[in-house]
Amino acid sequence: MSMEWRARSGSLNWLNPLAWWWALLSVVSVTNIAAWFLLYHQVQERQVGRFDGASGIETMLFLCAAYVFGCAFRSFLPRADVQRICLFDTWLSSVVVGRAVATAAEICFAIQWAIVLRQLGTMTRADTALTVAWMVTLLVLIAECFSWYAVLTTNYLGNAIENSLWAVAFLAVEIGLFRLLPDFAGAVRAVLVVAIIGIAFYLIFLMTVDVPMYLRRWRAKVADGGRLLRPLEGLRDVSTRWVVTHDLARWKDEMTWMALYFSAAVWASLALCVFYALDNQVIR
Repeated sequence: MSMEWRARSGSLNWLNPLAWWWALLSVVSVTNIAAWFLLYHQVQERQVGRFDGASGIETMLFLCAAYVFGCAFRSFLPRADVQRICLFDTWLSSVVVGRAVATAAEICFAIQWAIVLRQLGTMTRADTALTVAWMVTLLVLIAECFSWYAVLTTNYLGNAIENSLWAVAFLAVEIGLFRLLPDFAGAVRAVLVVAIIGIAFYLIFLMTVDVPMYLRRWRAKVADGGRLLRPLEGLRDVSTRWVVTHDLARWKDEMTWMALYFSAAVWASLALCVFYALDNQVIR
């Protein structure tokens, strides 16, 4: 690989705020991994001598593991896809690797939501929740296609559409959870309310911060006459080019969403696993 494609910026200096941001991401990710192993151990203990529902919770644990470990990988080796920038000079920082991991993890996360909504919708015979259960996975699959389009072509409009689709998907989830509220009481209703509030904040963030950011970048690139890559050209580019930079200015727009995504979103994935494991208690 040519040196012009792999710009080196030296080691990450602890006087640089990026170092502390990366350390925070790493500590949170290690904690999340420990939480997953604890959850796995607890579920395995409960399943000893039982045969009912074991396959369902094992599927949820697998989906959760894909998300927890996928987000941890992206925390340990942060990179910004379209810009082709990263913190560390390793082939694991290449966009094609990171984006593939992200795609698998995000699809698993969407399937987790679909399974839980189907679980609750089946319990309550709520058609709205059952409809949202298949919608959320479909919308996220389409969003991933736009994400890859943006990454391969360096067209930020694809990112704006991708995140807008995530907003539509979780607006649907919000509606499904609202529909389920009257059917539950006590602790379960409290959990649903917390989920609804959390999703509301997520939607506000997407529509006021995330999507506008990508639209600004898209407009700026159009105004500058920036050239877009052809998909095949982009595929080679994401496989071979990564630019190591510790310039805070180039990372500042990525730091907030990454910090929230690799913490709160992972906690949601773990919580979905716990909630699904409490199937019988939810019914009672």
